[in-house]
Amino acid sequence: MRFRTRQVHAGVEPDPTTGAILTPIHQSTTFVQPSVDEYMAKGYTYSRSGNPTVRALEDRLTNLDAGVDTASFATGMAAINAVFLAFLGAGAHAVISDVAYGGTYRLATHVYTRFGVEFTFADTADAGAVAAAIRPATRLILTETPANPTLKLTDIAAVSELARDRAIPHAVDNTFLTPYYQRPLELGADMSIHSTTKYLDGHNATVGGAVVLGSEDHTERVRFVQNATGTIMSPFVAWLTLQGIKTLSERMDRQSATAAEIAGFLEAHPKVDRVAYPGLESFPQHELAKRQASGFGAMLWFEVVGGVEAGKRLMDALEVWTLAENLGSVESLATHPVTMTHAIMPPEERERVGITDGLVRLSVGLEDPEDLIADLDKALAAV
Repeated sequence: MRFRTRQVHAGVEPDPTTGAILTPIHQSTTFVQPSVDEYMAKGYTYSRSGNPTVRALEDRLTNLDAGVDTASFATGMAAINAVFLAFLGAGAHAVISDVAYGGTYRLATHVYTRFGVEFTFADTADAGAVAAAIRPATRLILTETPANPTLKLTDIAAVSELARDRAIPHAVDNTFLTPYYQRPLELGADMSIHSTTKYLDGHNATVGGAVVLGSEDHTERVRFVQNATGTIMSPFVAWLTLQGIKTLSERMDRQSATAAEIAGFLEAHPKVDRVAYPGLESFPQHELAKRQASGFGAMLWFEVVGGVEAGKRLMDALEVWTLAENLGSVESLATHPVTMTHAIMPPEERERVGITDGLVRLSVGLEDPEDLIADLDKALAAV
């Protein structure tokens, strides 16, 4: 079956008791066992270890992202943490994209370094830089592509090949493009990580995360951490996310088309200094974006002439766009990463990787593009 069919039907069967077309919300702590000898006969014992509603979501994500299995979590950062716990210990080393979500940077530098884990934040757009960063103690490569917020791309196939040659697991944060536009496991990666909070939910209704795994060995490791730490997704969140995924392709196509219009508008505007969107021919990695993904996504960023203060005035003048953290929702959101999503990073580190003080990140939603552009145009006139 094709993707649009699978996003609606994968992982779900009509309820055998009632015939309900939607998977029931199994809001239960425990599951009755028929006897001691038939323990686990129905596959479930306690919801920390597995829940039928959550399992339906995991099965759908496994199907859509070409995996062997999926483990879901309470948040996207819980999913990243599970991967860290599964593969990193005292004395271990990991290579991470130098541009990544601020929460990933915080977890690595402010938590895991306390326990003797070392990290190198490398320019993963350059496979040679990744190779140079690898040490004998390297146990994980984590790339984020497109990266948050600069949209820098990693050549997934190239990094996966060098990781495989060295027997190092390669995990890809695929939140920005989802399995609809990009499937890292098909490009050679070992794990595909999602903040399901974003496009998979799509409605600003939940927080959640998932790791889609490409092998039984990695599945066993990550699922052990999932059960041991208890950072599980709730049945209600899984149920809501199952409904959100049904419209994933339609939302992303519409949002991406609008993002392309907005990027073109901003690129031609005299008060805009720089624009970055993978769908623009001016984007440095435009050809890679076309090669490894089937769409460009709905995230973009720009800088206003006049720097930080002009950018702040612009964001305060927006009315249709909402000033808020998060991305991937049906509502269009504007974010200032330096004061919001990436405030934890030292200024010199942000500057080094291109997260400038004047960068405005846009997550394009489902509003009419004419209204979004008119709002930006009016706000730009005010700076």
